[in-house]
Amino acid sequence: MKQPIPSASPIQEKSEPSVRPKYTVPALEKALDVLELLSEQAVPMTQAQLCRALEREPSELFRTLCALEGRGYLRREGDGAYVLTLKLFELSRTHSPHEQLLRAASTPMRELVERCRESCHLCVLHRDQVLVLAQVDAPTSIRLSVEAGSLHSPVGTVSGQVLLAHSPEFEREDVLSRRADYLRMSAGERRAFQDALATVRDNGWAYAEGARFVGGRDLSVPVGAATARTQAVLTIASLRGTHTAHEDLFDFLPVLRQCAADISRLAGID
Repeated sequence: MKQPIPSASPIQEKSEPSVRPKYTVPALEKALDVLELLSEQAVPMTQAQLCRALEREPSELFRTLCALEGRGYLRREGDGAYVLTLKLFELSRTHSPHEQLLRAASTPMRELVERCRESCHLCVLHRDQVLVLAQVDAPTSIRLSVEAGSLHSPVGTVSGQVLLAHSPEFEREDVLSRRADYLRMSAGERRAFQDALATVRDNGWAYAEGARFVGGRDLSVPVGAATARTQAVLTIASLRGTHTAHEDLFDFLPVLRQCAADISRLAGID
């Protein structure tokens, strides 16, 4: 019952490019290409570097860069290289569809950590990746922490497997069809993975040791009713072998489920 379900490597993979829309807006697409490239690279890039990476002529990007800089989305460094500002982040925070979920989760997650003395995090599916919405650290000197805002594979993580297991079938298959770590599996491995997801769905929880690295332990439960539009997962993450680690995470399954139920109720998705 406590066997970890099979998972692929936790290394994040870039998704396959989405199908281009039938009707395009070239100027808008150039601006989005610039924003997405700078976000992906996470380092300053000059106009020449952007042109080479996007296979564009300097004359094509000059006005785009000027417009993005003028509207506050880009900032130019002293050497002329462009970097993203925090404007996109501010816009996303202002209109975040998960703001109510975050508010609802704050107190229950802190109470869970105080009781278990293990770290916990809250995740949702974002396109074809797992997005960590919130993280509460254990009050110990040695602990496992997952950065809020980080993205992970739904195939290679316990949180992702719970989200996939409790997603509608068409959504689950759509995500998996774009995941390189799933597509690399053999036909037999895919069947085993799908069977494991069915087990997670039936049990209402998932557990694994060493899914991401040696010594890591994760126990996850879904947040929200199966019919709710917002689906999330709550996970206790622990390091085996530390003097503060609880011997059996399954002892915390009842309080983890209660915390998930409290979050669901407070967020209105129960």
